Formats: sequence, structure tokens, C-alpha cells
Amino acid sequence: MPEQLLHTACHDWHCQRGARMVDFAGWHMPVQYTTVVEEHQAVRQRAGAFDIAHMGRLRFAGPDAGDVLDYLLTADVEEMHSGQVRYALVCNASGGILDDVLVYRFPEFHLLVVNASNRTKILTWIEEQSGGFDFQIADDTFDHFMLAIQGPLALEILNPLVKDDIAEIAYYHATQDNVMGVEAIVSRTGYTGEDGFEVIIPAEHGPRLWEALMERGEPHGLRPAGLGARDTLRLEAAMPLYGHELNETIDPFTAGLSFAVQLNKPAFLGKEALLAAKARDDRPKRVGLVLSGRRIARENSTLYAGEREVGRVTSGTFSPTLEKSLAMGYVARDVADVGAPLEVDIRGRREAATVVKLPFYKRS
Repeated sequence: MPEQLLHTACHDWHCQRGARMVDFAGWHMPVQYTTVVEEHQAVRQRAGAFDIAHMGRLRFAGPDAGDVLDYLLTADVEEMHSGQVRYALVCNASGGILDDVLVYRFPEFHLLVVNASNRTKILTWIEEQSGGFDFQIADDTFDHFMLAIQGPLALEILNPLVKDDIAEIAYYHATQDNVMGVEAIVSRTGYTGEDGFEVIIPAEHGPRLWEALMERGEPHGLRPAGLGARDTLRLEAAMPLYGHELNETIDPFTAGLSFAVQLNKPAFLGKEALLAAKARDDRPKRVGLVLSGRRIARENSTLYAGEREVGRVTSGTFSPTLEKSLAMGYVARDVADVGAPLEVDIRGRREAATVVKLPFYKRS
């Protein structure tokens, strides 16, 4: 086991249960416990639990905590009410995406959840860009644990472990609550296309909460799920992944994330570049593709319209839910309409594909 990798509070539990562990953004993380398909189907049909403590958690406090986040993020933080969670983007001066994040607002502080691979980059960016603001920032990543439970039975399984009725938490909202006798944050967002919750709790209580959740969830068919299922689930739900659909050369409008950009708020980092990006009519478009066969279109596979190269695949998988080969990618706008026929070059052989409406999967 690589000693230099970071461990979450439940690392030993994963290893003892025979999870296949991998290096993910410097963390030793479970990619699967049984099979990706089994864990994927557990989330779609019942519930799955994910250790997501590798995600960065940055706490902002002080007089200008909201103001500095308003300046750093594309979302309007100041108009958020207490308990609200928003999806937002951190953009550079050119409008490129440095990270996609969740921002939580509470009376005493704001919380920013960032991708594990970008935590140090975002911390440095905040330090470089926040001069003149009166605030304090604390990195809670290592002294707190974070899990997600997703699926139709998530509420039923988690609710008895929380003091208050979490059915009252609206989608993209959070509350400070008592979980198994410990102060914690419970939110309702998700990255799978299913209903579900996240719990942030002091790291020393993480294993006890995880084991209680497993014990309570076993009769309901709850399964621990790894990064493999998390990826297939998010792709079916057409949720972008940083490093695939998002990077510093892609702006939010090209990525189809205009809902996360409030251009009417006062000056914020990247605003001028984003105004220009929105006005462009020649930018490519993120699309969904369904392939005609079962072969998987891997990242960077070339997309063709006839003999013309029109784009690249950013993510691809065989969908356990739909039993089809799916992909997302960026293509020229003149071939981006739903129904457009394209071809994917997979290891030198072309496979027919059709542009489809996103998301591929949406719960009823």
C-alpha cells in the first residue's frame, strides 16, 4: 500500500472489505468493492454509500466571507439564504474553469467543497486573488469526514441516524444537525442523478457513522460504492467531471453550464471574458452521444461528420441502466443538434453515433 498517499478516516474499512484501491488525486481510494455494475445498480434501485472525504472542504468566516466568495465564484453568493447550496465555477481571467464547486451558506460561515485534484490549486488561487478582503479561511479536509448516500432508499436509511427529519431538507439545501450525537452538516445534492444526502462530520466519528450506515442499510440492500460506479452514474446523469468535460481552456457557456453564471452581479473574476464567451456563436458545444454498438468511446476519441473532424469525446462508458454505449464530448455547433449522425474513431475503426438530448438518464 503506498504510504505516501492520503487516507480518509474509513480507509482501513475499505481495505478490510477487499475494495480495489487506487491512487486518485493523491488519495488511496476505493474504485470498487464487488463490480462497478452491481454498485451502480444498487444506487439506481436501492442505495449506495460513497466515501467522498477526499473532496476539499474550505470554510470561510469573517466580515467579508460572502464578499470574497462572490468575487471568486460565478454564482451570486450574497443573495443566497442560510442553508442554501449552489453549484458554481471558479474561473480565471480568461473565463477558463479552474474548478466546479459547491458553496454552502450558513449564518456563521460559508463552506466551499472543491474537487480533490484542485484543492491546493484553489487554495493558492484564493490567496493570490483575495487581497483587501477581511476573512479567514480554514481547510477542513483532513479533520472532517464526508460521505454521500444516494438512491431511492437513501432517505429511509439515513433519517434515523439524524436528530431532525431530513425529509424536510430541500434539494440543494443543507442544515447543521446532530448525527449520532455529533454536530454535523447534512446536505441534499448528489452526483448520481438520484436523490440523496451528504454528511460532513469530525473525522474521528467518520468510521462509527460509516459502520452504522452499513449496518442499518444492509436489510435495505445498501452497498458501499466506489469511484467506478460514481463515474458511470454521473455520466448517465450527464454531470461534467473536472479534467474531462471541464478544464482551464473551457468556459462555462461552452460547457453548457450557463445556469451557474450570474452575469448580472457586480464585478467578479473572469466576468468580462465570460461576457465575450457568451456572445460568441462559433464555440463548440457539449453533447451526448449514443453509439450504435457496445464498444466504448474513450476520452479523446475523434468525432467525425463524414470525413470532417468535428470534435472529441471527453467521457464514455457502457451504461448499466440503459444498456447502451454512451459518451459526452465537444463538437462543432453545426453538427450539435439532437439527431445529428456522427462517427467515433475507436482504435482506428469508426462506430456510428447519434447526438441525443442530455441527460441520458433522469429519475422519474
